[in-house]
Amino acid sequence: MHSLLLIFVCFSTNKTIERYQKRQKDIHGISSKGEDMQDDVKEDAHSLAKKIESLEDSKRKLLGHGLEPCSIDDLLLLEKQLERSLSRIRARKNQVFTEQIKKLKEEERRLGEENANLREECGMRPRESTSTRQSDDERNMEVETELCIGPPERRCKLKP
Repeated sequence: MHSLLLIFVCFSTNKTIERYQKRQKDIHGISSKGEDMQDDVKEDAHSLAKKIESLEDSKRKLLGHGLEPCSIDDLLLLEKQLERSLSRIRARKNQVFTEQIKKLKEEERRLGEENANLREECGMRPRESTSTRQSDDERNMEVETELCIGPPERRCKLKP
């Protein structure tokens, strides 16, 4: 029985030692993977810091600051970039204005219809359309003028 106990203890001890060695290998493997990952993170952070610095420098130049070290080629390139940007901005602004005008015209039409319906409900006569008012305005654009030659005091005396 004593020898059986000794065999069991030796077997158990060997198993414990094997588990310990395996864990040490795993821990070493994990720590080396962790170090690799840490190196990758450091490299990524360094790369991102450089990109941020480059973007900030570009932004400063686009705002017209820090242009002293720029060559003529750099300045020409920057000018072309700004012109393209302005072109896109103006195109977008015109698109927004066109959309707003379209919406406003639609609202004007809708309000005109609503106004006509309300006038009809109240028994009022319908309002003239915009095109009719424009032609009346065009007719009233003719103005009769008198041509008087000479100093103003003389013109006043000549009128009856």
